[in-house]
Amino acid sequence: MRVAQPSISQQVRALERDVGAELFHRIRGNLSLTEAGETLLPIARRILADTELAYQSVRELDMLARGRVRLGATPSLCTGLLPTILAGFRTAYPAIDLVLRESGSRDLQNDVAEGTLDLAMIVDSRLHEQRLLAAQPLFIEELVVISAKHRPAPVRRSRMRIRDLENRPLVMFRRGYDLRDATVDGCRSAGFEPSFAIEGGEMDAVLECVDAGMGIAIVPSTVVKDRFRVTRFEAPGLSRVVRLAYREDVKPTRAVRALRDVITDHLGEKATLPRGTQSLVKKPR
Repeated sequence: MRVAQPSISQQVRALERDVGAELFHRIRGNLSLTEAGETLLPIARRILADTELAYQSVRELDMLARGRVRLGATPSLCTGLLPTILAGFRTAYPAIDLVLRESGSRDLQNDVAEGTLDLAMIVDSRLHEQRLLAAQPLFIEELVVISAKHRPAPVRRSRMRIRDLENRPLVMFRRGYDLRDATVDGCRSAGFEPSFAIEGGEMDAVLECVDAGMGIAIVPSTVVKDRFRVTRFEAPGLSRVVRLAYREDVKPTRAVRALRDVITDHLGEKATLPRGTQSLVKKPR
């Protein structure tokens, strides 16, 4: 920060006097946040983010030749559909800096609410705990079963039932992962608890384990390549809704609006979507 430590201490004490509470526990040189500090921290982050947004908005008034957009997305979207969208955006707006954060939907919501992200592509997440957020539905994504090509197919039929997953070893994502929740909820709705061959992986690890023949996995149709055997579910099957989250109380910069337009334009063209993906974007007439 290029500020001397005594100056920082004075500023912290002045802030504590202003808010009327101690923000740090000071014990033998170790610092930790008090309850008041924990309460102030996300608000302070939003203030700093809004300040940066104000400067950036003014700088962008002349033309859309510069700017920055901070986008969050779940790992499966970063692996599947998003690279094509971002490539199109980069071609159209080469001077705009893109910052991509890959994480789970809940963490991404918090980042948008705190102002550290401008937009986030999230999956079937509840927004009632984040009253400042809005979430525009983008598309419905089919979930399919993948298995190694060198292993027998999970079923002899062309499609399988969710019930067919019972007692089959699943390669499972880590806790808190959207796809884990979707799979476990689907199995429980069918009346059984899923069995795990291995659990705790991210997307790349899950795909590698399936390719090695350790078990089958439930993944979005948009991440499936020719590398795996794909088996679709009988209707109604499993699916998830992908949404675009943003702050309702913050006016987006021109760069942010441009990325939103590129995302919705891409998803509004059904021809660009992979099989098993249904667009929810309403194109203007």
